[in-house]
Amino acid sequence: MTNQGGRPEGRAVALDDRVRVWSGAAVVLGGAPWSVLRISSAAKPFVLRLQGAGPSGLIPSNALERTLTDELLARGVVHPVAGGADQIPVDPGVDMPVDMPVDMPVDMPVDMPVDIVVPAYGRPDLLATCLTALRAACPDLRVIVVDDGTPDDSVVEAGRSHGAKVVRHHRNRGPAAARNTGLREATSPIVAFLDSDCTVSPGWLEPLVAHFDDPRIGAVAPRIVGRPTARRLAARYQEAHSALDMGTRPQLVTPGGAVAFLPSAALLVRRAAVAEGGFDEDLRLGEDVDLVWRIVDGGRLVRYEPAVTVRHEVRPSAPGWIRQVFEYGTSAAELDRRHPGRLAPARLSGWNVAVAALLLAPRPVFRLRAAGAAGVTALSAVQRARALRSSSVDPRLAPYTLGRRFLADADAGGHLLRREWWPLGWLALIGALRSGPGRVAAAAMIIPIVREWLDRRPDIDLPRYLGLRLVEDAAYGSGVTAGAVRGRRPAVLLPRIRLC
Repeated sequence: MTNQGGRPEGRAVALDDRVRVWSGAAVVLGGAPWSVLRISSAAKPFVLRLQGAGPSGLIPSNALERTLTDELLARGVVHPVAGGADQIPVDPGVDMPVDMPVDMPVDMPVDMPVDIVVPAYGRPDLLATCLTALRAACPDLRVIVVDDGTPDDSVVEAGRSHGAKVVRHHRNRGPAAARNTGLREATSPIVAFLDSDCTVSPGWLEPLVAHFDDPRIGAVAPRIVGRPTARRLAARYQEAHSALDMGTRPQLVTPGGAVAFLPSAALLVRRAAVAEGGFDEDLRLGEDVDLVWRIVDGGRLVRYEPAVTVRHEVRPSAPGWIRQVFEYGTSAAELDRRHPGRLAPARLSGWNVAVAALLLAPRPVFRLRAAGAAGVTALSAVQRARALRSSSVDPRLAPYTLGRRFLADADAGGHLLRREWWPLGWLALIGALRSGPGRVAAAAMIIPIVREWLDRRPDIDLPRYLGLRLVEDAAYGSGVTAGAVRGRRPAVLLPRIRLC
C-alpha cells in the first residue's frame, strides 16, 4: 500500500545519524544538502519519537506523520530502514493502522520485474565470474550482456555459456553506449546495471528494489567495495578506500549533499526516469554522474543503500591505479560544461575566508589580525542570527551553525589543497615546521585522513595510508587540471565563495 506522496506505508524510517534535534524538536538540523528545518507543533511528537527510536526507526502511523515523513525523506533527514518489521519498536502510544500486519516484512521482495544489464569489453574471465555470481543470486532474472566491440568472441561465448542474452557492438563505443544498448533491450520497469568486474551475493537485489515502492525514486545504488585479489600495497589500499565506495551511511543523493553522485558500476534505475534518454554517449567518463544529476533535476529522488554490498575488481598495480584515478579527474571539465557550477572544488563561506586571511596575514601587513578576525566573526554571527530570526528559528542557534560551517569549510579547504591545488598543498606540508600558515594548511589536509583511517581501520599503517591518500588525491587533481586546460573550463579549479 502506498500513500498519497508515494512512500510505501508500513516502511519504517530512521533519522540520519548526523541530524541534530533542537528546542524540543522545534528545529531539525541536517539533511542533504545540510539545512535548518522548522518543525510544526503538531509534528514535534513524531520527530521526538524518531529521535528516541534510533537506527531501528519507526513506522509513521497517521496522515500527518506520513506527510512529514515524505518531506523529510525528500530532504535527506530520514532514511528508509533496511530490515524487518519485527525489528521495529512501535511506540506504545501509537496505534498501528488496522490494515497493516505487524509482521509485515519491510524489505520484502517487490512484485516488480528487473532486467540486469552487464556491459563488457574483453576480460571474459571476470565476466564469467560476474555472471556465475548473478545466476547464483538471481537465477530467474533476465541478464543482458552487451559486448562493446571485443575483437574476438570471448565475451559472446562467456555470456551465452551462462544463459545471458548477448548483444554485440561491432566497434567499441564506450560504456555509456553499451549501457544504453542494454537499456533498449530491457523490458522491465527497473533496470540494474552491473559492470562485468563486479560480483554480487544472494539477497543483494531485494533491499534495493524495495526502494522503488516509492514512485518518486528514480535510481538506487548499493555500496561498492574492492574485491580482495592481491596483497600488494596498492590493492590493499583500494580495498580500504575505493573511489567507488560512497561510505557506510544511507544517503539521499543530491548535488551539494554528502553523496553527490553514484557510480554506475552497480546502479538500479527506473526506466520511466530515463525515458528521455539514458547515458550521454559523448561521455567516456563521468557518464554516471551526469545521469544521476539529470534524474535529480527531473524531480526524482536518488538513494544510496549501503546495507547491500557489491564487490568490484581493483587495480593490482600502483601505476594502473594512479592512471585510473587521473582519468576520473579528467571528466570534470565535460561535466562542468553540462552542469555549470556543480564541479567547483570547494564551496567556502566568505566570512570564513576573510577570517582565515586575517589570521594568516604576515604581521607587518596586519598587526591586529586577531582583533580583525574576531570582528569579522562577530559580524558573521549577527548576520546569521538575523537570518535565523527572520525564518522564525531561535537565533541562539547561530553559534552552532557558524561552528559547523567553519569545520565544513576547513574540510573543504583541506580537500582543495589535496586535490586541485595539490602543488600548493604539498608546499605547505613541506614548510609546515617553519610556517604558521603551513601548519594550518597541513592540519586541514591531514586531519580528515587520520579520521578516515581511524574509522576504517584498514590493513595499512597510518603513515603509508596518509601517503597513498595524498598521492591519490594529487592524481585526481592533476586529471581535473588536465581536463580543464584541454576543455577550457577553469571553473573546475576555482572555489566558489558564498557571501552568506
